[in-house]
Amino acid sequence: PKDSYLRGQNIIQAAKDSGAQAIHPGYGFLSENADFAQRCEDNNIMFIGPPASAIKAMGLKSAAKKRMEAAKVPLVPGYHGDDQSIETLRQACIDIGFPVLLKASAGGGGKGMRIVESIDEVEDAIAGAQREGLNSFSDSHLLVEKYLKNPRHIEIQLFCDSHGNGVYLFERDCSIQRRHQKIIEEAPAPNFPESIRQAMGEAALQAAKAINYIGAGTVEFLYENGEFYFMEMNTRLQVEHPVSEYISGQDLVAWQIKVAAGEVLPLRQDELTINGHAIEVRLYAEDPKNDFLPTAGTINQFLYPAQCSHFSLDYETGMRMDTGVAQGDEVSPFYDPMIAKLIVWGEDRQAAINKLQQALQQTHITGLTTNVRYLEQLISLPSFSAADSEVDGADFDTHSVSYTHLT
Repeated sequence: PKDSYLRGQNIIQAAKDSGAQAIHPGYGFLSENADFAQRCEDNNIMFIGPPASAIKAMGLKSAAKKRMEAAKVPLVPGYHGDDQSIETLRQACIDIGFPVLLKASAGGGGKGMRIVESIDEVEDAIAGAQREGLNSFSDSHLLVEKYLKNPRHIEIQLFCDSHGNGVYLFERDCSIQRRHQKIIEEAPAPNFPESIRQAMGEAALQAAKAINYIGAGTVEFLYENGEFYFMEMNTRLQVEHPVSEYISGQDLVAWQIKVAAGEVLPLRQDELTINGHAIEVRLYAEDPKNDFLPTAGTINQFLYPAQCSHFSLDYETGMRMDTGVAQGDEVSPFYDPMIAKLIVWGEDRQAAINKLQQALQQTHITGLTTNVRYLEQLISLPSFSAADSEVDGADFDTHSVSYTHLT
């Protein structure tokens, strides 16, 4: 990546050469790169995303937690201090109470994370998390948090403009994960109280206001027993944004462009409503029977339902396939192994599940190992249909996955 699409100066030069006035960085690494956003501004090119200052404010988890604490956004009990000595981190683990979660402050994607169950594991876990954080992000700084054993991962899609307006386009439930990365996302969250939806949405806007945020963003929370806690903010549009588009009926990329151009948000909060239910699954080149390790190779066959639209809402068929690869393309070991996103919409959750089962049955990718059949089995579990937070995937013969296997 650092020798290809992360070479920001080349992208800026391409924009200059072509006369482009703006750059939309998608939802890759450059979308959360404050230096790239600043470089665009320095070259009089519109960066379709938040200000560099907002990206920096949320870029380090420990600093972000301190800002959220000052803004009175609820936090998981933890230690986010600058003293990174073994003694201080060890004492923080004891003070918080086991189990605790060690997290690389600059991290993401599950890198630099350790669950610590007892005092005997602390020093090895700290050393391992610091080493992985340093190798992955050139930063060994850790934070310590109380490990919630059975929470849900709920995130709020929000938007702010440069005129002081902000709205939230409801929530997504992203609790189903493997190797600390999401594989199923749905909106709205099942069995989710309206009072919590409103409170969480307002807390997300409070977080955005604290850093003078502009554009699309996602505030991630842990939710358990009627309480919710700030986890982190992604200062960009996320891979799972299509489910929010489906239930709100809004094109969020179009919103990004309007906001970047200085326009007022298209709708007020009281004009936004939830319509139906949407579910997204991520189709990965990975082996579920081998700890979900990525696979590489040539895609010999890539078949999916003909009714699928591409990158646009289609309520008539309620199926959408977003992908950047085609039959004959190669999945290399150098990039994220996600092949595509399959998104469905239904008038209610069960209708969406039925449609997703149909779509997965008609999806065939050959030439390399994928998770397509695994997803098909997972959404067929009665516990998934019931949105049971205790589902552990043990009903079928693949690697166990927890409904609340959280980062």
